Amino acid sequence: MYLQRRNRILRTNPAIRSLVAETILTPNDFIVPLFVIEGENIKEEISSMSNYFRMSIDKTVKEVKELWNMGLKCVLLFIKCKDEYKDNKGTEALNPDGLMQRAIRAIKDACPEMVIMTDIALDPFSSYGHDGIVENNEIINDATVEVLAQMSVSHAQAGADFVAPSDMMDGRVAAIRKALEENNFIKTGIMAYSAKYASCFYGPFRDALDSAPGFGDKKTYQMDPANRVEAIKEALMDMEEGADIIMVKPAMAYLDIIREVKDISDVPVSAYHVSGEYAMIKAAAKMGWLNEEKAVIESLTSIKRAGADLIATYFAKDAVKLIG
Repeated sequence: MYLQRRNRILRTNPAIRSLVAETILTPNDFIVPLFVIEGENIKEEISSMSNYFRMSIDKTVKEVKELWNMGLKCVLLFIKCKDEYKDNKGTEALNPDGLMQRAIRAIKDACPEMVIMTDIALDPFSSYGHDGIVENNEIINDATVEVLAQMSVSHAQAGADFVAPSDMMDGRVAAIRKALEENNFIKTGIMAYSAKYASCFYGPFRDALDSAPGFGDKKTYQMDPANRVEAIKEALMDMEEGADIIMVKPAMAYLDIIREVKDISDVPVSAYHVSGEYAMIKAAAKMGWLNEEKAVIESLTSIKRAGADLIATYFAKDAVKLIG
C-alpha cells in the first residue's frame, strides 16, 4: 500500500512554498490612509493608533514622497477640520482653499504620479459628527447627497484622481457621477464605500479626526453587521450608478462579505483594514501575545485571499518592508 498523493511535498521548504503560493502581496495592493491637519511642521501620534500620525501638509508631502519611493502608488486623504469651521451644512467641505483642497494640490505638485483618493463625507465638517445634514435628530439623505456631489467636484477641481464617498447615503454615487460628468471631470474615478458596516472597529479613527457622532450612532445609514444579502444589493446598486471601485469596510471581520461581493462584481473590489483592526494587532504585539510582523502579513494575505484587489491599511509601509 502506498500513498498516491503526498500533499506535504508542496510544503517542503520556503522555496517550494513560494513557488506554489496562491496569494502574493505586492506594493500595488495597498492604499495608504493619511490624516492631514492644519499648521506647519506638525507630526503628532494618534494616541489609540501607535506609530500612526496626523501631519500638516508639509509633513504629508514629505511622507507621500517616501511612500512613492517605496513603491506605494495610492493615498487616501482624510482631514481634521477645526471646530470653528464645523457646521450642519458642510460649508467648509466646499471651500476651494480648505485643508483637503490645499493638501490635494500640494501632493500633486510634489508627486504628480501618486494616485490621490479623497474622503467624501460630512462627519469631519459636521457640528454633529454625523455623515450628513441633521434635522430633528435625523440624518437627511437627499440634502446631504447634494453637498456630497458638490464636495466631489471641489476635490476633482483640486486634482483628486478618485473621490471616495464613505457616507452610505442612498443615491450618492449616481449624484456624484452626474456632477463630475456635468463639470467635465470625466477622468475622475469613484471608489464607493458600498458595504460599510456600523462597526465598533472605527473607534481609533474617530479619535484621529475628532469625528465621533455627537448624538446617537450611525446605524440608520451604515449597515447592520448581521446582514450579508444587503451588502450584495448595495454593491450592485453602486456599480449600476457608476462606481469604478467598490469597497467593503471593515475587512477582517467581513472576509465572507469581501468574497461574496468579489464574486458578483465587474469592477475592482477594495477592503478597508480599519483602525480598530490595526490597534488590536499593535496592542497584542506590545503585550507580547503575538508576533506583529507575522500578524500583519497573515491579516493582509487573508484580506487579499478573500477577494480584495486593493487594501486600505495603516500597515502599508510595514508590509512593503516585510515583503520587500
